[in-house]
Amino acid sequence: MPIEFLNPAGLEQSPYYAQGAIASGRLLFVGGQNGVTKDGEMLEGALEQTKQALRNVLAVLAEGGAARADVAMMTVHLAAEVDPNATYPAVIEVWGQHATPVTVISVVRLGRPGALVEVSAVAAV
Repeated sequence: MPIEFLNPAGLEQSPYYAQGAIASGRLLFVGGQNGVTKDGEMLEGALEQTKQALRNVLAVLAEGGAARADVAMMTVHLAAEVDPNATYPAVIEVWGQHATPVTVISVVRLGRPGALVEVSAVAAV
């Protein structure tokens, strides 16, 4: 489904995210994805975990008939010790420069031991 991304003139403009989105149709909710391979292996370091978590999000989207362009909102939880700037290269490499609205939250710890990153998303299908 086409998503209309919102970037009001009075707010910061960025090529990496939008301030809001209007979506229609069915919604696909992608549960929090960690940097875990299909074999259950937790990758080392925030950069590699971010890449894998985003790949996992893309896999769930594909299974649901959606793609990156269909994502209306993404939430990234980072363990407190992770510098958000350290994850940006992974986002650019795997997710690309797409104006998805995103919220980044620093948390004390994530549910899975060893997890430094967790990414969830909502897409219009």
